Amino acid sequence: MTEEAHILTHIEDGILVATFNRPSKLNAMSHELMSGLRDAVEHFREASALKVMLIRATGRYFSSGADLRSGGPARTPPQTGSGIREFHRRLPSGMRQLWDEIEHIEKPFVVAHQGACVGGGLEMSMSCDFRLAAVSASYAFPEARFGVLPATNGVSRLTRLVGPHWARLLIMANMPVSAHEALNMGLVHKVYADETFEEDVMAFCRHLALQNSEVMGTAKIAIELAHDLAVDQAAAVERMANASLMLMPSYQEGLKKHVESLGKK
Repeated sequence: MTEEAHILTHIEDGILVATFNRPSKLNAMSHELMSGLRDAVEHFREASALKVMLIRATGRYFSSGADLRSGGPARTPPQTGSGIREFHRRLPSGMRQLWDEIEHIEKPFVVAHQGACVGGGLEMSMSCDFRLAAVSASYAFPEARFGVLPATNGVSRLTRLVGPHWARLLIMANMPVSAHEALNMGLVHKVYADETFEEDVMAFCRHLALQNSEVMGTAKIAIELAHDLAVDQAAAVERMANASLMLMPSYQEGLKKHVESLGKK
């Protein structure tokens, strides 16, 4: 029997939906899945009509991480410290490069976790702009069980998102967390009921798709810079971003409509 495609894509209301489709393999990230995800990301980047990309999955796992049984990232790592570090920087699967591309594209990426999100699946998710969880979702980095750390920006992005306090729980203590615990620590943005999860996720994506694309892209850059810079420098980035936005006709039109709407109340 021919195996179904590892990832499915379709477009809905300006939203590119990419669905991990290996439920029997816990949506482990095979080479085929990674290739399909990369193609979808590149199409999303180039197509101006696409406003939002949603990454979701079928089955009881969002993803169990790299597909180690089929070779995972492929190739046995070198046997020297410097060689291993270079191996992780340039994983044959291209995971790190793809996660970085998701983070840098000036459009919003949304990831929706209907079940367990583990290892590489969580690392990918942390590169997205918005993380949405069903009540039944959970999160873990199992790498410590076999004596290593998350290898594709897992430590760095997790610490950046939730701080060292919570990063210790997931990585050092090697403990999973529930959807509500993930919400409390700032790992996810929203938690929805399992019964309405798909509808709630699409409503969130449709809301994003209605936002001003220039504002969205500029905000994505400004927020990242503001996080890394001192307060005065971050404020300067804010002013520079607004200077370009306020010269656009859409700002003048939007401001006029807003003022007119206030007069009608």
